[in-house]
Amino acid sequence: MQSIETTFNLRLWTVDEYHRMALAGILDNSERVELIEGKIIWMSAKGTAHRCAVGRLDKLLQKRLGNRAWISVQDPIALSKHSEPEPDIAVVKIDPLDYADHHPTPEEVYLIIEVADSSLKFDCDTKGKAYAKGGIADYWVLDVIDRELYVYRQPTPEGYQSKVILGEDESISPLQFPDLQITVREILPPKQENI
Repeated sequence: MQSIETTFNLRLWTVDEYHRMALAGILDNSERVELIEGKIIWMSAKGTAHRCAVGRLDKLLQKRLGNRAWISVQDPIALSKHSEPEPDIAVVKIDPLDYADHHPTPEEVYLIIEVADSSLKFDCDTKGKAYAKGGIADYWVLDVIDRELYVYRQPTPEGYQSKVILGEDESISPLQFPDLQITVREILPPKQENI
């Protein structure tokens, strides 16, 4: 069975065109969209588990990294000419202007984390391929449903060469911060019986 993408040639949008559409009002400010590989993608609604995990990640990374990195929450990354995703968490280099004049580029990104409640396949496959193609060395997807962390490393233009799935009792360190040990449980929403 062929998909629409294999049957028809699609017109892919550039980041500049995407921004002009927003300025012209074609994309409304209230619309939650992002540009991935030239396609304007509707972002899924954020559930409470998603919101909780993003908040926990932000708080943990701010506290443990301090002034060693900038933590960007659901803000754009200038990934390529055709991709400007808005990852849930991006750990990026400190910028003297706090990124007032540009969005972080792949060279400025230490780690990207997406939180998945209903978007696991999209985050792992579609976004994962875009991040790998953009050269993001350390990409994590936190699955709040099955309480696992997918860790993708060794990017190539075709995707990541390394994929590891960690359970909630396991720990991981970001590539650029090997001294920072994070237990998966710390960044997941608390279980109901523990509240």
